[in-house]
Amino acid sequence: VTSMGAVFFFFFCGPWWAMGSAGQTGAESTGLYWGMRPYELRGSRVLLSVPTRDDIDRITQLCQDEQIQRWMSVPSPYQRRDAHVFVGEIVPAGWDSGRELAWAVREPLDRTVLGMVSVAPDGHGSAEIGFWLAADARGSGLMAEAVQLVVENAFDPGGLALERLLWRAQVGNWPSRRVAWRSGFRFDGTVRSELAQRGQRHDAWVATLLSTDKREPLLPWFDVPTLHG
Repeated sequence: VTSMGAVFFFFFCGPWWAMGSAGQTGAESTGLYWGMRPYELRGSRVLLSVPTRDDIDRITQLCQDEQIQRWMSVPSPYQRRDAHVFVGEIVPAGWDSGRELAWAVREPLDRTVLGMVSVAPDGHGSAEIGFWLAADARGSGLMAEAVQLVVENAFDPGGLALERLLWRAQVGNWPSRRVAWRSGFRFDGTVRSELAQRGQRHDAWVATLLSTDKREPLLPWFDVPTLHG
């Protein structure tokens, strides 16, 4: 679970074009992707597609999870009307304005929602990525695959044609950091009081991935430290 930082993931759980899903007419002139139509991304084990009203109950259920509540900027308590606003207003507005492109991470066969992933472009060739995953899907590598799909699309000249992706998460969010590490993000440090959550500010880990970087870990993973005393 990562801090999804701008609007929904950034907005709800935490994170653009004047044409279709491939081409840059609007991006070249405005820096954003105005009026972009949602599109799907498919991997071997996950399907990414826009969340809909049919997902409201499932999203409501998943956002009761204590880890999502702990790390994300979701309303607490999270109620059905929050999911209704998310899929009915926030997600469509994000795609239409180009300020945040949100996908539901789904099981490919029955399209069950397993999580969310989004990118929030800044209009200058960079975007922030955010994501969260259901408790029963964690530890399976599904989010790493979903993030890789988004990364490939973000840097594809026929996709979003970005130059840089930014990842941020509250210090201590090791599962999110591991997903970013697996995707090749380079860790740039800790920024004090970087993220706001329900009226409080928190220190954050920050990492970046450039379009020219390899999409694989730069350094070996390290064990989460165990503190005694």
